[in-house]
Amino acid sequence: MSVPETITVFVPRDAAALAVGADKVAAAIEREAKARNRDVHIVRNGSRGMLWLEVLVEVRTDHGRVAYGPVRAADVPSLFEAGFLAGGDHPLCHGLTSEIPFLKNQTRLTFSRCGITDPLSLTDYRHYKGLTGLQKAVAMPPADIVKQVTDSGLRGRGGAGFPTGIKWKTVADATADQKYIVCNADEGDSGTFADRMIMEGDPFVLIEGMAIAGIAVGATKGYVYTRSEYPHAIAMMEEAIAIARREGILGPSVLGSAYAFDMEVRMGAGAYVCGEETSLLNSLEGKRGIVRAKPPLPALQGLFGKPTVVNNVMSLASIPVIMDRGAQFYRDYGVGRSHGTIPIQLAGNLKHGGLYETAFGLTLGELVNEIGGGTISGRPVKAVQVGGPLGAYFPPALFDTVFDYEAFTAAGGLIGHAGIVVFDDSVDMLKQARFAMEFCAVESCGKCTPCRIGSTRGVETVDKIARGIEPEKNKVLLEDLCNTMKFGSLCALGGFTPYPVMSAMTHFPQDFAPAPVREAAE
Repeated sequence: MSVPETITVFVPRDAAALAVGADKVAAAIEREAKARNRDVHIVRNGSRGMLWLEVLVEVRTDHGRVAYGPVRAADVPSLFEAGFLAGGDHPLCHGLTSEIPFLKNQTRLTFSRCGITDPLSLTDYRHYKGLTGLQKAVAMPPADIVKQVTDSGLRGRGGAGFPTGIKWKTVADATADQKYIVCNADEGDSGTFADRMIMEGDPFVLIEGMAIAGIAVGATKGYVYTRSEYPHAIAMMEEAIAIARREGILGPSVLGSAYAFDMEVRMGAGAYVCGEETSLLNSLEGKRGIVRAKPPLPALQGLFGKPTVVNNVMSLASIPVIMDRGAQFYRDYGVGRSHGTIPIQLAGNLKHGGLYETAFGLTLGELVNEIGGGTISGRPVKAVQVGGPLGAYFPPALFDTVFDYEAFTAAGGLIGHAGIVVFDDSVDMLKQARFAMEFCAVESCGKCTPCRIGSTRGVETVDKIARGIEPEKNKVLLEDLCNTMKFGSLCALGGFTPYPVMSAMTHFPQDFAPAPVREAAE
C-alpha cells in the first residue's frame, strides 16, 4: 500500500476509548511520528462500537482505513516499525476496518457516521449526507414532516416503543404560544451506552433531528437533558451546538428559512427516575425529580405547562435519515410492527461487547452467541438481562426469541433501551432479584406507595427466602408484591421492577430453593 505525503490516523476520543488510554495513545503516535520525521494528522473520531478492540487506531490508506487494536501507548513504536502508516502487518492489525465481521454485518443508519468522522467537523458531517434531512424539512409543510415520521413506523427507542409520529402530531395540533422539544439523554440503564456514543461521536445528527422535530411541531426551543456522569458528551454537545449556531443551523433562521429553533444542554443530578419523562420535566424546571400523574400528557402540558415532545436520543437521531431517504426506506427494515434499525448494546460477560446496529428481527441467541461471541469467561451462559435493571432475565431456552417489541412482550420481557447484559453459570439469580428490589428502593422518587414501600418489603422478602424462612410462603408474598408494584405504580420504575424479579423466580427456581438445600447442591 502506498503512503500519502500526509498520513491521517484516527484515534477515538469516545469515553470508552479514553478509559483505556486513548489520549496516551494519541500522544505516543504524535511523539513517534515527530521522532521519525513523519507527517501525521491525528483525527480524534468517535468510537466504531467494537469496545473489545479499544483503543482502535485506524490509518487511512489508498485501499481504505486499516484497523489496529486494542492499542496501548507501549505498542506505538512497534506499530511504526511494522509500517502501520502504510497499513503494514502487525499482531494488532485487523485489516480493513469495514471488513471486520462485527462491523461489516451491521445495518448502520443512525450510526452511519459514528467512528468515521471528526465529531465537530461540519465539513465531514455534510460530506456524509448530514443536513440533507433538515434541508428537505425546511422546504416542506410541517404537517408533511409529521406524516413522514408517522409513515416510517419509528417507535420510541427509549423503552416504551410509543409511535413517534403520534406524539409529534399531538404536539403539532396543540395550540400554545410556546412549545418545546426535550431530548431524554438520561441514559441510566446498566449496559447501555448508545446515547453517549451518539453525543460524543456524531452530535450534529442529534442537533439536526431536534431541529426537524421543532419545525414539525412548531417548537422553537429544545433541551438535551443528560447525566452528570457524561462530562465528555456534555462538552461535545455544547461545542457542537455553538458551531451549529455560528453556521446558521440553529437560531432565528434555520438554514436561512423562516423557522427558528435553538437548543441547550441541561445536566441532571443523577436520579435514575429522571429517565421517566415527567420526572425529567420536573427536574428540568428546577424542581425535585418526582413523577407527575398523567393526564395531562406532556404532549399537551409538558415543560413549564406547554406542549412538549419528549423523545429519546435514538429516536431523534433516527429522524435525519428518515427525512433524507424517505418513510418507506426506513419502514422496510425490521419485522412486524417493529420498523427500522435498533442499536443493540452488548455488555456483561461477553467476548465481543459493543454496539451493534441492525434491523429488528435477529434472535437473542444470535446476538449473544454469534455476534457477541459467547462468554469471555468460557463458561456457559446462564441468563441474559435485556432492557436495563428493570428488564427481564432470559434463559438460553428462550434464545429463539426474536428481537422486536411484540416478541419480547409475549415472552414476558421488554426491549427497553436495547441493552443486553450477559451472565454465565456462576451468577446467583436470587441475588439478582434482590438487587432489582434494592435498586428500586434506592432510586424510587417516593411519590407512590407501591414503589416506595413495595420495593423495601421486596428486599426483606427475598432475604427471608435466602435464609430459608418459610420459603414457599415468602415466594407467594414476593409474587403478590410484584403484582401490586406492576399494576399500582405511577411510573415504569416501580411498574417494571417486577420483570427481573419474576423472570428470575420463573426461569431459575433452583436459585430460590431454601438455603440448606442450595448448600447441599453446591
